[in-house]
Amino acid sequence: VTGLSIRHVGECFQRSNGTISKYFKKILFAFSSRDIYSKYIQLPHSDAPVHPTIRNNPKFFPFFADAIGAIDGTHIACTPSSEERDAMRNRK
Repeated sequence: VTGLSIRHVGECFQRSNGTISKYFKKILFAFSSRDIYSKYIQLPHSDAPVHPTIRNNPKFFPFFADAIGAIDGTHIACTPSSEERDAMRNRK
């Protein structure tokens, strides 16, 4: 739901704006907590080369020249317990 307002997300999931805001904050704090951040977030080294797809494309490079990483497209390993596997199947 990137780029959508709280109002749009609330309408989509049939929840109040307060509920959407409350759980968005909980998720934001969970992902920025020391445990998850230090275990799953890996910043590139300062001497890491820029990927050729970005470096060789004038459409991308001027805008991503000083970028240090991105969250979009990252995968976080998740292994639900055997009781929860059916509920988690085909989830993003």
